[in-house]
Amino acid sequence: MLREDENIGPLTGVRVLDLTINVLGPVATQILGDLGAEVIKVETPSGDPMRLIGSSKTGMLGPFFQTTNRNKKSVVLDLKKIEEKNALLKIAGGCDVFVHNMRQAATERLGIDYKNLRKAAPKIIYASATGYRRNSPKDGRPAYDDVIQGESGLVDLIDKTNGEARFVPMPISDKFCGHTLASAIGMALFSREKTGKGQEIHVPMLETMLAFNLTTHLWEGTKGPTNDLGYPRALSPYRIPYKTKDGMVCVLAHTDEQWHRLLRAIGRSDLIEDARFTKLSERAQNIATLQSYLAEELAKFTTEEAFRRLDEADLPNGPVAKLDKLMMDPYLQETNFFQKIDDPHENIVFTTAPPVDFSGTPATVRSAAPALGQHSEEILLGAGISKNIVNKIINKGR
Repeated sequence: MLREDENIGPLTGVRVLDLTINVLGPVATQILGDLGAEVIKVETPSGDPMRLIGSSKTGMLGPFFQTTNRNKKSVVLDLKKIEEKNALLKIAGGCDVFVHNMRQAATERLGIDYKNLRKAAPKIIYASATGYRRNSPKDGRPAYDDVIQGESGLVDLIDKTNGEARFVPMPISDKFCGHTLASAIGMALFSREKTGKGQEIHVPMLETMLAFNLTTHLWEGTKGPTNDLGYPRALSPYRIPYKTKDGMVCVLAHTDEQWHRLLRAIGRSDLIEDARFTKLSERAQNIATLQSYLAEELAKFTTEEAFRRLDEADLPNGPVAKLDKLMMDPYLQETNFFQKIDDPHENIVFTTAPPVDFSGTPATVRSAAPALGQHSEEILLGAGISKNIVNKIINKGR
């Protein structure tokens, strides 16, 4: 693990005031922290609810919280108390970014909406994410991941392919929208470097996930309103891991040349000249049939034989990894993907490495998720708040 003073990420020097809880916002701000930003997580006296999910030595640093809040500092403030809200505004004055996932009405009640925050920090990047687009008929409605999965068509896609309406087994809407929010904040910071001006950013979850899903599934909708949405290749009943004699393999060909090599590898070179499959446009119309032939032939090989043939043909292929075996995977061990942190609260914490490589300004894992209020005194005094007020905030019955 690197020390704080070894941080050289691309966002080094950027200060982020993070009022987010649960998944979406913490994912976004963790990305910013991995990339070098100083992230100050502001929590209520009871803390982010995710602290309590899963086991931990302290009971307040559960695994879900650990995987979304590394590289952050924690300060506790009760924003319903005027003195503590004023402390927040004081801290904001020294920050570049302010992030929350509250609905607009809540921020207005607390006096921390963009109009008020920009008074304390005129060049602030004020970023938020909620369920729906601002000033829309659904603005202000509560929304969690499962709701957005349903409304964005994800659940229907699973129903169409599996015959049963189910959620993706992870909060995919929260996580993807978190990445979108982090990306938008980075672009707003870049804009501020050029213009000197801050701005407000809002990520609506529904529209973000609709754009994500319909990149492939708008299909005939590109011509106008229609009921014919859905990319046939993705919805094919044969778009599944292919069974072998003793296991499963994943393989995908796309170009004409790749498909020709694949058909030779499985012993069906006769299909190369089949008018239904020779060119991309024809394959797209007959993809389910072609995939059924692929499934039939791969079932004749052992998994080892299939991998050998596919590798010799230089085709994208791989195993179906078991979730409970990932931490022992030789490739991931070789690349140091799972990183160990010595943590004063939990002793040892394992986390995943930041996935993006920067040749000159690498992302780093510098600290595990913070204990509740661990940095309150440091942050409050650093913001110029008097020692008396800091003591009052920290010690009042907590």
